[in-house]
Amino acid sequence: MITPITPINPAPNFVQRLGDLPLRSKLTMGAGLVALAGAVLAITLWSSQGDFRPLFTGLADKDGGEVITQLAALNISYKHEAGGTILVPAGQVYELRMKLAAQGLPKGGAGGGSGNAAGFELMDKSSIGQTQFAERMNFQRGLQGELAHSIKTTTDVADARVHLAIPQQNGFFREQQKPSASVVLTLRGGRTLDRSQIAGIVHLVSSAVPELSPKAVSVLDQTGALISQTGSDAATGLDTQQLQYKQQVEAGYNKRIFELLEPVVGRDNLRASVTADVDFSQTEATAEEYRPNQGPNATAAVRSSQSNESNNANATQPTGVPGAATNQPPVPATAPINGASAPLQAAQGAAGNNNSRREQVTNYEVDKTVRVTRGATGNVKRLNAAIVVNHRTVTDAKGKTTTTPVSADEITRLTDLVKEAMGFNAERGDSVKVISAPFIVDKTEPLDVPVWKQPWLLDIARSAMVPLAFVAIALIAVFGMIRPAIRAAAPTALEDKPETVDEVVDDTELLPGSGHMPKLEAPVHNEKLERARALARDNPVAVANIMRDWMAGQTAA
Repeated sequence: MITPITPINPAPNFVQRLGDLPLRSKLTMGAGLVALAGAVLAITLWSSQGDFRPLFTGLADKDGGEVITQLAALNISYKHEAGGTILVPAGQVYELRMKLAAQGLPKGGAGGGSGNAAGFELMDKSSIGQTQFAERMNFQRGLQGELAHSIKTTTDVADARVHLAIPQQNGFFREQQKPSASVVLTLRGGRTLDRSQIAGIVHLVSSAVPELSPKAVSVLDQTGALISQTGSDAATGLDTQQLQYKQQVEAGYNKRIFELLEPVVGRDNLRASVTADVDFSQTEATAEEYRPNQGPNATAAVRSSQSNESNNANATQPTGVPGAATNQPPVPATAPINGASAPLQAAQGAAGNNNSRREQVTNYEVDKTVRVTRGATGNVKRLNAAIVVNHRTVTDAKGKTTTTPVSADEITRLTDLVKEAMGFNAERGDSVKVISAPFIVDKTEPLDVPVWKQPWLLDIARSAMVPLAFVAIALIAVFGMIRPAIRAAAPTALEDKPETVDEVVDDTELLPGSGHMPKLEAPVHNEKLERARALARDNPVAVANIMRDWMAGQTAA
């Protein structure tokens, strides 16, 4: 009976196999482990930091240094970029702004670090020996800072800087100079100010400074362009408000024409241009009219009435020849109708002398009309309209497309519609011209942007670039450096399942007692295994004898 025996050399474990690896494999595996650990640590740190958002932008160097010092004291991670921008984690932006604002930071404001950002708090730092000039300058600086703070409260303004020129007043009123002001605005990205907002800023500055006229306030943007046009256009003689009104009038007439004709001729088949001649001259006329009281029933209004009456009675002495005729009263004198002369009657004597006088003057009111006429500004003096209608597109039964001009009758009807829409007045010289012409449309092929050039995909790629790089490094370290070394040190399938003697011999006839024999461990090296198999196939009897000798404890001579 053959007794089973245990293998002489037991299989080494995983640690021993790693120790048996070549030095090159050990170094490769170590470098891979280091790279994997670094990639995992970098991914962990990057994910823990999160997204950084701007805390303040455009800070001055002094304000930026104070903010960074305070962030370091609060143990807050931050990043500093060019242009005075400080970045902090996105979840702490608003909390940090409130904390820094409670400490008075940044002192120069969060929008651009203007030098005149300090307000009237400058007056709290006055010294005992301060001169009148220094006090006046501090007041001016404080007023500039307060105005800048007020202007920056608007949504479209990121930063503002105000310069005031306030001359020193003297005792001579005629020699006093008027103050002036300049405002420099830094607008937010893509924002513009309309006319009402600019007028509000000008009114704010002019109202804060005594004797400052709104025309003496200049407003500029960050590009240096003057956006407060207070003068007039030298070419047309109109100021900006008048030009804007003229453009609004023309745009209104254009809108009327488009809304009326587009449903008739179709969309994109109409072009119109209206030119309005607007009169902005101001006229004022005063007229006085006098007329008597008219009408049969018109009652005159008495303005004044004066009455004067006098009576002087004197007794007359008798004169003439005494007699009967003298005592007779005088006969009224009569003149012949034909004008012939007649002998005068003798004077009558003994008649009295009575002188009386009566005067009456009455003044009546005369009708008076005073008329003051002021001409309205912005009256339309003349309108000129030019309209082009595209040719009609006609498709026949075969699908062929042709263009034909608009007929003369239809042009006439369109002209009448335009005249009614714009309030045509031939007396003031209005003109309307409607023609039909083919529109030349440039054929532009749509750009076929590939998917990998789409903006949204590029943004995703930029944001995922860092973590993907770390993941790629980790995968290279695992599969390119660590895994080959582990596979080389791991036991093979033949080592995990040792072959029996029958499998080694590869003979169909089982050896006696082979069913009770323990399985032998397969050789480590495949080359030796193949040589043993080849020997067993070529000379099975010799191999069997060798195995019997091994089992009997004998060695071949």
